[in-house]
Amino acid sequence: MSVPIAYQGGTSAAVPDWLNKGDNSWQMISATLVGLQSVPGLVILYGSIVKKKWAVNSAFMALYAFAAVIICWVTWAYKMSFGDKLLPFWGKAGPALGQKFLIKQAALPETTHYHEDGSLETAMITPFYPMASMVWFQCVFAAITVILLAGSVLGRMNIKAWMAFVPLWLTFSYTVGAFSLWGGGFLFHWGVMDYSGGYVIHLSSGIAGFTAAFWVGPRSTKDRERFPPNNVILMLAGAGLLWMGWAGFNGGDPYTANIDSSMAVLNTNICAATSLLVWTWLDVIFFKKPSVIGAVQGMITGLVCITPGAGLVQGWAAIIMGILSGSVPWFTMMIVHKRWPLLQKIDDTLGVFHTHAIAGLLGGVLTGLFAEPTLCSLFLPVTNSRGGIYGGSGGIQILKQLVGAGFIIGWNVVVTSIICVVIDKVIPLRMSEEQLLIGDDAVHGEEAYALWGDGEKYDSSKHDIDSDNRLHHRTTTTASSGATQIV
Repeated sequence: MSVPIAYQGGTSAAVPDWLNKGDNSWQMISATLVGLQSVPGLVILYGSIVKKKWAVNSAFMALYAFAAVIICWVTWAYKMSFGDKLLPFWGKAGPALGQKFLIKQAALPETTHYHEDGSLETAMITPFYPMASMVWFQCVFAAITVILLAGSVLGRMNIKAWMAFVPLWLTFSYTVGAFSLWGGGFLFHWGVMDYSGGYVIHLSSGIAGFTAAFWVGPRSTKDRERFPPNNVILMLAGAGLLWMGWAGFNGGDPYTANIDSSMAVLNTNICAATSLLVWTWLDVIFFKKPSVIGAVQGMITGLVCITPGAGLVQGWAAIIMGILSGSVPWFTMMIVHKRWPLLQKIDDTLGVFHTHAIAGLLGGVLTGLFAEPTLCSLFLPVTNSRGGIYGGSGGIQILKQLVGAGFIIGWNVVVTSIICVVIDKVIPLRMSEEQLLIGDDAVHGEEAYALWGDGEKYDSSKHDIDSDNRLHHRTTTTASSGATQIV
């Protein structure tokens, strides 16, 4: 059968011979799905899971980070992550804006892998679509990493400090992990497995968020004691966008619409569903009630845990990983956290340390155990890679996974600390006491809902309207029913 002209290569300057329209379509769809995880996914999730007075600030931190990362990414950070090598763990900075660069075939120049004798083992990664698709796909990964980090410091980090933090952390932390594990750095060539970001994204955001939370300090005492979600239904909507968007998160990382991407998407959903169910069962067994927030946390830990091995493990392994991701982070969050003074001292608002750092580390180690040789050969640059249960070189793989995790943890603790200390010299990391007391109205002059009460000072010019719709001061000496007056 003849192929329609519109789908043939070389038919116009816009359809070069190397372009595979199916791969390019899937890559752009995957990038869009990952972008939707952040905007509106995490914007909605963050704006809903916090108490009412922090809804606007929390949502805006996510929205701002998404926009800021895009500009930094195309200006200098993409090539630091996927360009030519500067150091074994870092690429050379440079713009990804020019036409000549963006319309040529995608290529990651440092991914050519050689045997010890210098002969070629695995050719350079050169997907069949333009650099523009690669730049955008990797951009949304960088953006969601910073947004996940924000979950640790919601409800008290100075928004101006956050505006400075985003480009600095992206430049000096994220790019290092991305180049080292994905772009052709030393961990990539050593054979550390991170299929789609268990280390680059989740372990780094969890550790960096926990570190930043230490430097920023805790929320106000009242906020730490009582911090209910302001809208559970919208929280579930944000969580749903996060879950469904993960098809692009893990399915797009083979850089092609192939059989490995199909395995990755299926495994992702298997692990997430298992983890959600296990977390919910544990809540029922120990606390007698199924928690909706707990179910969301279980969903997230499942998605995170499978990420480093999504296209590398079999379906039965994804179920085991889901069981463990629904129980191990549950145990660290619900039991260990309440008994370890260090975890009690550091106020990690949304528990990102447990849901991303612990789950990401767990997933990385389990990938080293369960990675199936045939699936590894479809994706990894190091031939004959395999998990520990498959014998051969698999025994060393778990050690490689631990070393890779150690590098990501150490780098993020040190660099995030330096960034926070430097910013604090110029801009206070923490909001003022008045802002902590009032919330969104003091920080942004805006409120999430046309209601007043939680954390807001009574303002007669805003909260009282007479029958003629004229603003006036209420003469009653008692507070309005159902409202909380802050004096």
